[in-house]
Amino acid sequence: MRVLMVAQSPIAGDSRILREAAALTGAGHVVHVVGRDVPEGFTLEGGATVESVSRSAGLRGGSGPAVGHGRRGVKVLVQRFGRWLLLPEHRLRTEKQWRTAAASSLASLEPFDVVHAHDFNTLELAASFASQWSATLVYDSHELWFDRALPGRPTPLWRVRGRRFELGLARQAAVVFTVSDGIAQRLRERGLPDVRVIRNTFPRSSVAPVLPASPTGLLYAGRVGAGRDLPAVVEAARLLAPFPTLLMGSVDPNYRLDLGPVQKVPETSIDEVDRVLQESGISLVTLTNTCENHRLALPNKLFHAVRAGVPVVAADLPELRAVINRYHLGTLYTPGDGASLAAAVRSLIADYAGYVDGVRAAGDELNWEHDAAVLVSAYSALAKPPANAH
Repeated sequence: MRVLMVAQSPIAGDSRILREAAALTGAGHVVHVVGRDVPEGFTLEGGATVESVSRSAGLRGGSGPAVGHGRRGVKVLVQRFGRWLLLPEHRLRTEKQWRTAAASSLASLEPFDVVHAHDFNTLELAASFASQWSATLVYDSHELWFDRALPGRPTPLWRVRGRRFELGLARQAAVVFTVSDGIAQRLRERGLPDVRVIRNTFPRSSVAPVLPASPTGLLYAGRVGAGRDLPAVVEAARLLAPFPTLLMGSVDPNYRLDLGPVQKVPETSIDEVDRVLQESGISLVTLTNTCENHRLALPNKLFHAVRAGVPVVAADLPELRAVINRYHLGTLYTPGDGASLAAAVRSLIADYAGYVDGVRAAGDELNWEHDAAVLVSAYSALAKPPANAH
């Protein structure tokens, strides 16, 4: 089948979209991806094609270090208040501008058999073109969209109306994919009958992991920004010093944090992250307990740690707790509590060999080969004509 994937995320850095596109082309489908911020000359594994639609950069704060001591003063406070007040409208406006530009690009394309919407902010556009082309609609919900922790002033009415609108559109989809059992269950409770879980796992490594006999440090590898519980990481790092704590990842604009003893290291490739994880011996999977989306999330970094064979210290949130306890992947801490995080690190070190064994055993199931099969199987069913077709 000819498959169009639509996403507002920067495609080159969205591992879920890249892996799904590769899995579908590997199964014989022809895949074209429309996203944003695609670097010049970027190609997709497996032969899928890609095009970029630009989006505005968003509200930016002043210049200065993204991590470290922030600026102070009345002017800064006024600027931050204005940004807090206006951010929800600006976010909606930039997303709408992208959809308008993307619609012009899609209108020039030949019809597709399937339109695959990645996240809610592409669902209305995807549903419209699926209807025009008499194509099958697929909805891929990477997050519980209207239950996220978002910067800016509260928008309770937007959330209530948004859930209703999402449900109405998603009911048009032949199948809905999402990232965890908890989010899948919530979507089913809201009235979506066919919701299937494709986790953000990683392909199994062809090289057996080599870890130290005892951990030599902690590594947080992921986005550096609000909602990641990084103040608790800094507090724990002070309590654990001189045991080193490393922070690796892209920094959100306007994010300010005094890192204290935490060392910031540059972003790098996935394989290099594997190496640093294995040298450190412990992966941090931290989130705040501030929204339903976090409570039901299974972050990429959890599965990256499994690929690397490295135990985790993770936020004690329902979905993370269920997976970590089931597979004996590591220890849990109370979100927002640096002392609890430090205690969880010490507990993991005390039974390090046992947790390493748990992670290695979990790799047989928690891998992309397993999750890709769910995607390919669902698409195989879409390709079959209805039973009553003549």
